[in-house]
Amino acid sequence: MAIFSALVSIIMPAYNAGKYVRESIQSVLKQTYSNWELIIINDGSLDDTEEEVLKFKDDRIKYVRQENAGVSAARNKGLSLMQGDYFCFLDADDIFPEKSLASRLEVFHHDSSLSFVDGRVFVMNVDLKNVKRDYLPVFRGNPFPKLVRISGECFLGNTWMIKRQEGYLYQFRKGLTHGEDRLFFLDIADQGNYSFTEEVILLYRTGHASAMKNLKGLEKGYINLYNIIKNEFASVNPQDLLYLKYKITRIMVLSYLKNRDYIPAVKAFLHLSSL
Repeated sequence: MAIFSALVSIIMPAYNAGKYVRESIQSVLKQTYSNWELIIINDGSLDDTEEEVLKFKDDRIKYVRQENAGVSAARNKGLSLMQGDYFCFLDADDIFPEKSLASRLEVFHHDSSLSFVDGRVFVMNVDLKNVKRDYLPVFRGNPFPKLVRISGECFLGNTWMIKRQEGYLYQFRKGLTHGEDRLFFLDIADQGNYSFTEEVILLYRTGHASAMKNLKGLEKGYINLYNIIKNEFASVNPQDLLYLKYKITRIMVLSYLKNRDYIPAVKAFLHLSSL
């Protein structure tokens, strides 16, 4: 199949996103590449999310409402419904620049070995007026070791476009509050190589509540991540696993110290070092 006739599925979970979802949908409608489907999963919103979504009349937009079950369950619903040859994710408060789809498909077009294409991300303030961080990947190749090592060389978050292939279960692990994006990519990392475009493919909105601010939850999440990688990924290099333990220990200790939580910092060091 020609890359530039391929259908791209965009999966958008939405929970109480009425304030931003209209702008997110409009960013998809403005794409220079037009052969897409947008699957919006309303995860039991209590605000006007549904009202805002239903204002759009475009056959490429599919809307599903479900009882609140969390972002992973919402994404899984979208994954079960997608028809695309490629797929990617867009949170209901973020924005795709006009060439987000086209620029990533262009990279796929030039390298048949690729299964994942990422790109530059502008991390913005809540009103999208100021760039707080300009993220650009620096790695090309198989992403598995980098994902294990919590490297920023190829992973900022859920920003990859993925070539859909037979034999892979595209599904997020439910019940996790941290690390679910990384584990999703780890589960499919063996299907091919990773690359990126230098075009901006996402405007990521910050300033709202973040799970990363809950340090106890973050520590628990990192422990779960470590144990899953250790016990379920037979191909993991022992040195990469050791580096993962060092990295999560360092992250947690420094995070607690930054908050002047000195006793939790010591406890975290002792606990994580003993994994």
